[in-house]
Order: sequence, then structure tokens, then C-alpha cells
Amino acid sequence: MSSAMSDRRQFEGDAGAPLPDFSTANIQLGTVAPALGVPQQPDYLDYDQKGRGIVVTMFANAGMSYLLGTFAGGAYGLREGFIHSPSQRFRVKLNSILNHCGRHGSRWGNSLGVVSILYSIYEGTADNFEIDRYSGPVQPAAPGVAAFLTGATFYASAGPRVAALAGTIGVGAVCGTYLCYSALGIPYGSRGFLFL
Repeated sequence: MSSAMSDRRQFEGDAGAPLPDFSTANIQLGTVAPALGVPQQPDYLDYDQKGRGIVVTMFANAGMSYLLGTFAGGAYGLREGFIHSPSQRFRVKLNSILNHCGRHGSRWGNSLGVVSILYSIYEGTADNFEIDRYSGPVQPAAPGVAAFLTGATFYASAGPRVAALAGTIGVGAVCGTYLCYSALGIPYGSRGFLFL
């Protein structure tokens, strides 16, 4: 009990002592910042002159393609579920719709996701090898090459003729997009999604 009283008296005795000065006017930030791990000069991110990297583009394209494919496949599955329902009872019709939406939505989403990953990898690789320097008057060449390789890879298991046809369809899609953009006056590749 006496120790508590002595602590109390000591605290009351310090009540008249002046408080230390905590003003920041005398602090030099140039000398304190390195001690706290803050650099003197601002840090800048390395900027790739060609735009986003292959991995960032691949993830953005894959996510968007997967969502678009899932919604489009789900809409198609909704239609198919209505048409191919074995009964007119509500529960049976609902089950048929859900089955078809799940089946077609997942299939379309996965397929478009894989196609966009392949396309992003091939286009990024073509950009890294700077094949546009070798293509002459055909500019840009990387999207066309990437589209051909994507179609050929995606259908490679069906045989070389089908793979070549799929690659040609991919090149046609890129050419069609390029022609539409040219006709509308939109710079090619300004949208940032796949070959758009």
C-alpha cells in the first residue's frame, strides 16, 4: 500500500515539469527518410514500351473470354433446355434448363478461355521476337500469326488439314476485325482485348 502511495506522490510531483518539445520544425526529412526505409528519390515502375506484359494480357484476356463464353453458353443452354425438356412439369423443365446451362456454359467458357490464353502467349511471343520487322507491308503481323497458331494448336488433334483450316479461320477473324476498324477509323489494337 505504501508503494502505491509513493508512486502517486511521484506522479503528482512531476505535474509541474515541462513537457518535451515534439515540434517537427527541426526534423530534416532528408536525414530521417533513409533510416525509415523511404528512398530519397521516388520509385518508378519499369514501363514496357510496347504495353502490358504477356502474363498480364493473358490473364485479362482469359478472364474476359471465360466470362463471355460462360454467359453465351448459358444463354444457349437456356434455349436448349426449353426446347429439349422431356416434360412440361415445372420441376422437370427447371432441371433440364439448369443441366443444359451448366453443360454449355462451362464448355464454352473453358474453350474460349483456352483460346484466349493461346492467342495471348503467341502474340506476346511474336511481339518479343519483333516479327513485324520482317513482315514488310503487312503491319501488324503479330496478331495474324498468333491467330493462325492459336487455331492450329487448338485443333491440332483433329489432323493437319483441320488445324490449317482453323488457323486460316483465325487469320480471317483478325483480318475482318482489322478491316472493320479501318472502315470505322478506330486505331487497330486500341481496345486491348484479344485482337480487338
